Formats: sequence, C-alpha cells, structure tokens
Amino acid sequence: MSQGTSSTREIPETGPIPKHIAIIMDGNGRWARKRYMPRMAGHKQGVETVRSVIKACSEHGVEYLTLFAFSSENWRRPTDEVSFLMQLFTGALEQEITKLHENGIRFKVIGDISKFESKIIQFIQKGEQLTAHNSKLTLTIAANYGGRWDIMQAMRRMIEKSTDSPLHLEEENLARYLSMNYAPEPDLFIRTGGECRISNFLLWQLAYTELYFTDTLWPDFDESEFDLAIQSYQQRERRFGQTSEQIQQ
Repeated sequence: MSQGTSSTREIPETGPIPKHIAIIMDGNGRWARKRYMPRMAGHKQGVETVRSVIKACSEHGVEYLTLFAFSSENWRRPTDEVSFLMQLFTGALEQEITKLHENGIRFKVIGDISKFESKIIQFIQKGEQLTAHNSKLTLTIAANYGGRWDIMQAMRRMIEKSTDSPLHLEEENLARYLSMNYAPEPDLFIRTGGECRISNFLLWQLAYTELYFTDTLWPDFDESEFDLAIQSYQQRERRFGQTSEQIQQ
C-alpha cells in the first residue's frame, strides 16, 4: 500500500511482510502486579520491549511501526502514574533519539502534544528534525492521541483551508489532514494484554487492517511473540471487499 492510498478507494498491493504495523502496548500494570511490583515497574520494562520490537521490525523489513504510548483518555489514570509516564517518556526521548538516528530510523509523534510540558515538546521537535531524512523505518509514537480527535482536527483543517463547497469534498480531501498522512494504512494491528478492542486508536486508518489480539502482556512480547503475529498475518486472505475466487484468480 503506497503512501496516501485508501483501502476503501482502491485495492492496495500487499505482501507476506506487513509494510505498516500498529500496536497497542497493553498489560504493563498487570505484568508488574503479577510480580508484586508497582505498576511503574511494568511501564519501565515495557520500554525494553519497545526496543526489541523496533529491532524486530527493522530485521523483518517493516517500513512503518506505530505505537500507542498514551491515549487522550489516559489522563484519567491516577495522577502519580500519569506523572511517572511523563517522566518515562521524557527519559526515553532524551536517551533514544540519537540511537534511532544512528540506526537510520525516522521518528514521528502524532497527537495533541500541546498538552505536554515544554521540555517534552522540545525533545519531540528536535527528534523529528534530527531524523527527518532517515528511511530504514519510520517509528511513530501516538501520544495524547485519539482516533476521534484525529478525525475532528482533520475536518477542521480541511474546512479552514478548502475553497470548495463542503458538498464537493471527498475522502481524499480529509485524509491529507489526518495525523498519519505520511504513511500507508496499517496492514497489521497488534494488541497485547488480552483485551479485544481498538480503544480509539487510528479509527480512520484501521478500516481494512488485519487485527491480531494476544493474551501476552506487553513486557513479555518478545521476538517469538512478534513472529507469531507475523505468521498469523501471513495466513490471512486480504480481500478488500472482493471474493476469495477473485483473489485466487
């Protein structure tokens, strides 16, 4: 699926390896609780899993990896946990951006980052600028992101900038203002932790994405678990509205 291609407007090209993987990293708190540790320990261990999944994507030839780090609804969590997550995010930005750059990885953040402290915003902007021309893998972090927010902000921008009547606007007019307009739609969506929902993540972009749910908690999502997700994807028949007979022809 090429950049900007809509799976509801044309049938994209697909292959055995997903070009774009999107992940909800769920289960950090439960992983820690099972070990009689504070929830924060689970979040910290989850960062290690992020590193290993980035490595696995690079080795498999995945071109885009999008991780749901903090949703617009996560502000409802206990204040001390939110504070720790912000500290963890700041630390990860400070420590990892240079490594990403050295490995040819482009770094992007989607979401309403205006709600974050200025230090986090500065790290995000510097990271995006530093890695802007890298092409091995595009790592996108969804932070203070929500699928409905994304559609609404795209609609507002579209109406603001468009000279056409709203009656004449098409899907592609809106799509260019979505947060991930630089990437193809995800081929594979993974959610760890046993929950089977998409939780307001990439609502527009997941229209024809293959969904994979696993009970494995995010800190335990190692390379073998990643391979299982890829194998599951390879067994899917991606029809995009067609019949099996059409695909086989």
